[in-house]
Amino acid sequence: MSSSTSIIVVFEDDLSKAVLKKILPDKYTYIWRSGRGFGYIKKNINEYNRTAKTVPVLVLTDLDRRECAPTLIEVWLPFHRHNPKLLFRVAVREVESWVLADRDRFARSLGIKGTSIQVKVDEIDDPKEYLINLARRSNKRELREAIVPGKGSEADHGPDYNGYLTQFIREYWDIQEAICNSPSLKRVIKAVENFQPEQ
Repeated sequence: MSSSTSIIVVFEDDLSKAVLKKILPDKYTYIWRSGRGFGYIKKNINEYNRTAKTVPVLVLTDLDRRECAPTLIEVWLPFHRHNPKLLFRVAVREVESWVLADRDRFARSLGIKGTSIQVKVDEIDDPKEYLINLARRSNKRELREAIVPGKGSEADHGPDYNGYLTQFIREYWDIQEAICNSPSLKRVIKAVENFQPEQ
C-alpha cells in the first residue's frame, strides 16, 4: 500500500473529526473538510461523489432523527450512483452515541456509575441531550460548566462541550470497548478496514 495516498474526509463537526482521527489508519494522508453540519454535506454530496471518480473521499454524517442510515444514504445519493472511491457512512444516531458506547470510561470521566449509561446506545433518541443530562449529575463543577448549557442560555450545549469530549476521545476512548455497545460504530470501522482507496 502506498503511504502517499490522500483521502478527503468530510465531517460535520469537531467531535466527528476527533472520532475519525481515532479510527482511521495512519497509513494514508487525510485532507480534512469540515461540513459545518449535515445541511452542507447533504447539499454537496453529489460534488464529493464526482470528486471520488479520481480522489478517495470519506463522508461521515449523523443520522439524527431520520429513519435509518440506508434510507438517508439512498435519499441523498442513490447507491447505484456511488463512485467506487466514495465511502459514505452514517453515525446512529449521532457521534455522541459512539462516545457513550465506551460506557465505563465515559462514566468514570463524569464521576458517575457506568451502569447509568444504557447498553444499547444506538437506540438513544437524542444522544447529545442524553449525554448532557448525564453531565448534569456529575460532581465535577468544571465539567458541568463545560458541557451543560448555562441557566437561561439559548445554546444547546456548554461552552467547552466539544473541547471536553474531544479530549476524552483522544486520551481515553477505547474503540474495542465502544464497538461492543454500538453496532453502528462497528459497521463503520469494518467499512473503513475494507475501503481500498488505492484501486
